Amino acid sequence: MGISKTVQQLQAQWVTSENFRRYGQVIFASLDGKNYDGEDAQLNLQNGIPRFYIMRLEKRGRKFHKITRHLQCTQCLGSLSGKDWLIAVCPPDNDVNEPALEEIAAFHIPGNCFIKLHEGTWHAGPHFDHETVDFYNLELADTNVVDHFTHDFLKSHQLEFEMV
Repeated sequence: MGISKTVQQLQAQWVTSENFRRYGQVIFASLDGKNYDGEDAQLNLQNGIPRFYIMRLEKRGRKFHKITRHLQCTQCLGSLSGKDWLIAVCPPDNDVNEPALEEIAAFHIPGNCFIKLHEGTWHAGPHFDHETVDFYNLELADTNVVDHFTHDFLKSHQLEFEMV
């Protein structure tokens, strides 16, 4: 017999620098020659070897029940080919081992920017409606081995989320 689950809808809002500030930064294009400032990605990649790569994701849809965080580094994500996408996030609270259910938010990310997640920001995604999307990803070489903490809401709360 299967586990009875609840599907909770999350209204995805279009990302802006202001509404994403608790979770990280949104980086849009700037003119060449602009001096480095606070609008540039504030990176923490000092705890290992940086890894910048392109990951191909297929048929992700809008539902999730697992959310992950990385405590040792920032992470940057952006789509190639201008494709929009979705991500759910929860603010970092590195003294707690579980994301705050009431603080989970969903964002719609246009294909003309990237996001930088603060250390410890819980995240589920990238998600999307496209068949396939290539994403660039900047993190540490061993992030997914030694700094990958996941919470499963299906196990803890019999809960699944859907970004709408």
